[in-house]
Amino acid sequence: MEKRPEHGANASLLPSTGIGSRFSNLNNSFKHCLRSLLTSCSKEEFYKAFSSFSNTEKELLHRLFLQIITSLHENIQDGFETVCLQTQVGATLDAVEEIVEEQDLDVLFSDRSNIMVVAENLSMAKKNEIQHLMQLVQLGEEHNQMLRTRLQLLKEGNQVLSGASQAVEKFKSMNSNYGTYSSDGIHDV
Repeated sequence: MEKRPEHGANASLLPSTGIGSRFSNLNNSFKHCLRSLLTSCSKEEFYKAFSSFSNTEKELLHRLFLQIITSLHENIQDGFETVCLQTQVGATLDAVEEIVEEQDLDVLFSDRSNIMVVAENLSMAKKNEIQHLMQLVQLGEEHNQMLRTRLQLLKEGNQVLSGASQAVEKFKSMNSNYGTYSSDGIHDV
């Protein structure tokens, strides 16, 4: 893969809006990270890793290592730039940058987001209040059902008592009538 020139004949490969600061920052950060990853082994550490080799062999291996790292660095950088071009990262980041700038210039944008936060908070508070009221209604219904059950039991108990009371009255009536019949029968004899 060839390294993409940023100026000159192939400049048309760059995003049509040019390189924005966000894309430039992304590209520079990638290069920094790549460089630090690929150059993390010092010459002394490299020589320690190959301590059983002669100095000439170590030097040749180190040069080969540097050539491989350099080639790898270029290939990874080219691959990154190709992916950025294919996925239009530069154009996307430019669009994001433009939107952010517009929002910074729009005085009402922050007010709108504050209004949305207030609306969300109010909505959540109302939902919580409705849930609390529904729980209170449910507790009230349970309490009413308990009272209905107790009232039904009391009515049933009252009917039992009323039936017993009627039986006692009937027994008294029969008892008093028996006394009347028996005393009438004594006088007749």
